[in-house]
Amino acid sequence: MRWKSGFAFALMLTGAVPAMAQEPAAKTLDQLAPEIDALFAKFQADQHVPGVVYGVVKDGKLAYVKGIGVQNIADKGAVTPDSLFRIASMTKAFTALSILKLRDDGKLRLDDLAEQYVPEMKGWTYPTKDSPRIRVRDLLQHVGGFVTDDPWGDRQQVLPQDDFTRMIAAGVPFSRVPQSQHEYSNFGYALLGRIVANASGMPYTAYVRKTILAPLGMTSSGFDAPKAPKARYALGYRWENEKWTAEPEMVDGAFNSMGGLQVSANDYAKWVAFLLSAWPARDDADNGPVKRSTVREIAQGSNFVSVTNRIGGSGATACKQAAAYGMGWRVAQDCDLGLTLAHGGGYPGYGSHVMLMPDHGVGVFALSNRTYAGPSGPAWDAAVAMDKAGLLETRAVPVSPAVAEAYAAARAAYAAGDLGPLQGRLAMNFLLDRSADNWKAEFAKLKAEVGACPTDEPLAPMGAMSTAFRLNCEKGKLDGQLLLAPTAPVTIQALRLRVVPPEAH
Repeated sequence: MRWKSGFAFALMLTGAVPAMAQEPAAKTLDQLAPEIDALFAKFQADQHVPGVVYGVVKDGKLAYVKGIGVQNIADKGAVTPDSLFRIASMTKAFTALSILKLRDDGKLRLDDLAEQYVPEMKGWTYPTKDSPRIRVRDLLQHVGGFVTDDPWGDRQQVLPQDDFTRMIAAGVPFSRVPQSQHEYSNFGYALLGRIVANASGMPYTAYVRKTILAPLGMTSSGFDAPKAPKARYALGYRWENEKWTAEPEMVDGAFNSMGGLQVSANDYAKWVAFLLSAWPARDDADNGPVKRSTVREIAQGSNFVSVTNRIGGSGATACKQAAAYGMGWRVAQDCDLGLTLAHGGGYPGYGSHVMLMPDHGVGVFALSNRTYAGPSGPAWDAAVAMDKAGLLETRAVPVSPAVAEAYAAARAAYAAGDLGPLQGRLAMNFLLDRSADNWKAEFAKLKAEVGACPTDEPLAPMGAMSTAFRLNCEKGKLDGQLLLAPTAPVTIQALRLRVVPPEAH
């Protein structure tokens, strides 16, 4: 039996989730491809999208990619993995990582006031006398107090830098007090682009190119979309009055940091693979353009957590997600997919979506060339299909020597019927929480119900100091959890056992 995670296994002890049944044999991605293709074909037809390209990144490479439809209605050039699409707000992830890289290099601190790098903000009037002044991290996590500015912000892409400077100096009306609530702001990410430029001493686009795009080999990606090679350019359209109309091609401007990047699927897959490579934490060489630990930091959501439905066809019946905004990503815990990082992109002429599943090393993304036609539904549905097909392999948490030794002693204690084998291994709280005599009685009660437990399932550790486990007994099964204490030497602070109901075997 393959457990989704030690955490999920531990939840079974409280009855929070049902035990998992034996899973069917996994499909290959090639076998699943027709189902994925059908999802995106339906999206393209239903949303009147000229062209779509979508891909699955798995095990560090672009494992599946397909283009459907056309780049340009006039010449009917087919969409390919090299077609160039604007990714709109998916650009924010590049901006966020640029800020974190500058932090790593000592060029700024996340708790610095934003006005330290954008002096035109110093004269702003805040909504209340007790309002905190905006920090760099507030802009990263959309808690600067600005109003949600879709679609206004999208049309500011072409704003010249000098005009943006005057806009900042004039001040902006606030929607709420900073740091009081999450509210998505393109303007806030435009300010982050100005911070990147002023802290690095080079234009925002040059910094992203030098720090991220070039090191990752994203040679086709850039910000001045109208100057891209026309043979590969996916022109953006709107669907209006039952026909397609080309949207204006917007040149690079001051709001580029919130949504101006243009990529191909082949290029974007390199970015997705790089991000996923940050998980899990490990000892091998850290040679990326940004440290792995810094990449993992993007998953730290703000304190403003919401409960939401999963995107896609399974959303209505799936477990609710706990979601927050991290740093350029919407971060959610999903009971099937684990940790997810996702972001959409909506723009005049374009819609896009990306979702990462770091627990499994898998990402799904899609790019389209119709205004605000975000392919989030088929992207998430493809991920769910991969999960059902057994293609999302959970990266095993290694069993630490301390856990292995403590678990062996705990099994010996159950076999002996008392705590003798745990002598010298118990934390000071253990016998205060339950006496040795009561543990002896508990072992006797469990043995009367399920008997001896000669075999076990592989451990499902939740870290280096805890594990869930399952024992296979003569008359049933026992689920258990072992929790170590932060002592030197390591000791056991808690041991929990529960008979598994027969129907949950």
